[in-house]
Amino acid sequence: VQLQASGGGLVQAGGSLRLSCAASGPTFGSYGVGWFRQAPGKEREFVAWVSWSGWSGRSTYYADLVKGRFTISRDNAKKVVHLQMISLKPEDTSVYYCAASNDATFDPDRYDYWGQGTQVTVSS
Repeated sequence: VQLQASGGGLVQAGGSLRLSCAASGPTFGSYGVGWFRQAPGKEREFVAWVSWSGWSGRSTYYADLVKGRFTISRDNAKKVVHLQMISLKPEDTSVYYCAASNDATFDPDRYDYWGQGTQVTVSS
C-alpha cells in the first residue's frame, strides 16, 4: 500500500481544513488508517483512526484533543481517507501523516505504511 497525504496549508484559528490520504494497492480496504501529527521537537502523536472493511468493533477513534472538532472518514471505492478539521487552534499546527496498519492500534510503531506528511499551520 502506498499513501499520499495532501490538503495541508495555512489557516487562521477557528478555520477549517480537509486532509486527504490517497492510497494505491488492491488491499487498501483491509487496512485500518490512522492520522498522526508531529510538531517540531515533539513525538509523533495519534490523531484519529478509521477501521477496515468488516471490522466488528467501533469504526472510528479520536484523540481527546481533537474529539468533536475532527472527523475521519474513508471511501474504499476511491481509496481515500479524509480528515475534516474544524475549529482549528494554533496548537494543531503540525505535520500530519496518514498511515495504514492491519492492527487496530494507536501506536505509530505498529503501522506498516506511511504517507509523506502534509503541513498544517494555524495562525492566532
